[in-house]
Amino acid sequence: MSKLLEGKNAVVTGGSRGIGHAIALDLAAHGANVLITYLHNDEAASETVRTAAAMGVKAESLKGDVADAAFAAEAVLTATGLLGGLDILVNNAGITNDKLLLRMSPEDFDSVVRTNLSGMFYMIQRAAPVMTKARSGRIINLSSIVGLRGNAGQVNYAAAKAGVIGLTKSVAKELGSRNITANAIAPGLIDTDMTSGASDAQIESALKSISLGRKGTPEDIAHLVTFLASDLASYITGQVIGVDGGMMI
Repeated sequence: MSKLLEGKNAVVTGGSRGIGHAIALDLAAHGANVLITYLHNDEAASETVRTAAAMGVKAESLKGDVADAAFAAEAVLTATGLLGGLDILVNNAGITNDKLLLRMSPEDFDSVVRTNLSGMFYMIQRAAPVMTKARSGRIINLSSIVGLRGNAGQVNYAAAKAGVIGLTKSVAKELGSRNITANAIAPGLIDTDMTSGASDAQIESALKSISLGRKGTPEDIAHLVTFLASDLASYITGQVIGVDGGMMI
């Protein structure tokens, strides 16, 4: 396999499971050293680190909550210390707490926005000085098709993921002169733990709107992240790229 990212250093938030796990391993397979952050699952994080390290790169993990600005500072400091720098930031960490609008408490709303949007802001704000000094960087944020079209029962998640798009475009404008790109990925129905709680009827209904007629995989997202992190995508910034099997057509 070609080493598109050999010698690069990457941070992947929420990197122990699902899409984040796939992203970390794909980056490592292409030569990047990786630091994953995670919140709960020590065993999954350790397994991700072991698998990445077996590919011949540096791999580390850091436990903490991206919704805490102090943790974001620690994550960037740890990456620069253990890996030797920070070239790629993948903001993947996210949560859901689905409820209908009239049943959603302020905390239900705020907690999702804190993790899914504020956490990205904290990570980017701390990573930007490192990338600016190097005059190079790749920032890749995970949004969602829900952030583009909304979804009943997910006003908190939709608001946060729509905010990610505005954040990404603004960061691209601010940091572009320093050779730093910022792009967002909007996954559709991806086969992960986050979507496993959907009923058979919900999945069947969603599949009817997908041109390819199937769920996506975490690797479908990971391959795009690797491309956007590489020099092949050096002239792409401020974009929102859907990986949805044709769901948004």
